[in-house]
Amino acid sequence: MYNYLSAEEAVKVIKSNDRVYVQAAAATPQELIIAMTNRHEELRNVEVCHLHTEGAAPYADVKLKDSFHVNSLFIGANVRHTLKAGNGSYTPIFLSEVPLLFKRNVLPVDVALIHVSSPDRHGYCSLGVSVEAVLAVIENAKHVIAQVNPKMPRIHGEGIIHISEIDTLVEVDVPIFEHHMSTSTIIENKIGDYVASLIEDKSTLQMGIGTIPNAVLSRLGNHKNLGLHTEMFSDGVVDLIEKDVINGNFKGINPGRALATFLIGSKKLYDYVDDNPFIELRSSDYVNSVANIKLNPRMVAINSAIEVDLSGQVCADSIGPRMYSGVGGQVDFIRGASLSDGGKAIIALPSVTAKGESKIVPYLKNGAGVVTTRAHAHYIVTEYGVANLYGKTLKQRLKELIKIAHPTHRENLEREYREMN
Repeated sequence: MYNYLSAEEAVKVIKSNDRVYVQAAAATPQELIIAMTNRHEELRNVEVCHLHTEGAAPYADVKLKDSFHVNSLFIGANVRHTLKAGNGSYTPIFLSEVPLLFKRNVLPVDVALIHVSSPDRHGYCSLGVSVEAVLAVIENAKHVIAQVNPKMPRIHGEGIIHISEIDTLVEVDVPIFEHHMSTSTIIENKIGDYVASLIEDKSTLQMGIGTIPNAVLSRLGNHKNLGLHTEMFSDGVVDLIEKDVINGNFKGINPGRALATFLIGSKKLYDYVDDNPFIELRSSDYVNSVANIKLNPRMVAINSAIEVDLSGQVCADSIGPRMYSGVGGQVDFIRGASLSDGGKAIIALPSVTAKGESKIVPYLKNGAGVVTTRAHAHYIVTEYGVANLYGKTLKQRLKELIKIAHPTHRENLEREYREMN
């Protein structure tokens, strides 16, 4: 019924000096990426633009720097090396604003590489587990190539496109990238206890992927009427939904639904969300909109950090001057939760690094970026407790933050801070 090409034939439309956008996260269209990279000898100066992607990124090999340049809108581990090697760069931007780059033609896209479900009997495909900014890309790209996969879940919400919106189809049958959670440590479980104690019944949650969010979720089994409005979620929410702990009944926007913009997890998660009307994925300019987030009463945003200084400045995207991840949606949700009626904005992190260095610091490392400003910061949580910075002076914040720092660092922190000031 439909005309399918091989991946090799499909990517021949990509020319030197083109900008190519790649769908993000677990929807990364790996077969199309491999086919594009295999053309490296005949391509020059192709910009490959994307948020965090899963799987290999062969175009990011520094040996192919004359052929491909990576433009990361959020830096994943598979392309992090490109910034130092010189075959990649980073565009700082809030996740809520990424679609605007394409809607406003700030980043014109020549070719979009996407990953969709098989079309239904009406010719509609699902963008599956990642909607993020790709709808805006599809609307504005000159050419759209879709990797069509029967294993891609069909997910309700905004990520449904008609096959007529796709220029070239490539048929594949491959598993969706899976992410399996490791067991939380004693420290992470203590952080989970403190964060869970801040969450009231009828709250709406935003949290990412990782052992700390999982530790928090594992402690919410006795809560009632929670909602989910988050840029992404993983397996940890499924049990809570099935137990009716998360039902969305008291959300201020999209009530009765769990809202996200992308998903990463195991096959259990992908099977659960497939054709499940309770789960909605929408574009990041909707999900991460501060105006929408704040409509949820008791909105609780739980995010992480690389380090926090004693005034409350939060570095979450770099280690000193070395870029590590990106701004992402942290500020969108911190601000939205702060403006919510009864909302709570939380930064949760261990008190020390794996090397024993304090993550509560007198001042951020030289060259470090401030993602969440000291004016945005409300709750900071470590395994030693909760620091509530909202409405506190700098001197009061000093006491609050030293209280939750690792005991071996508290005296030095106070001394260094006083010497600095």
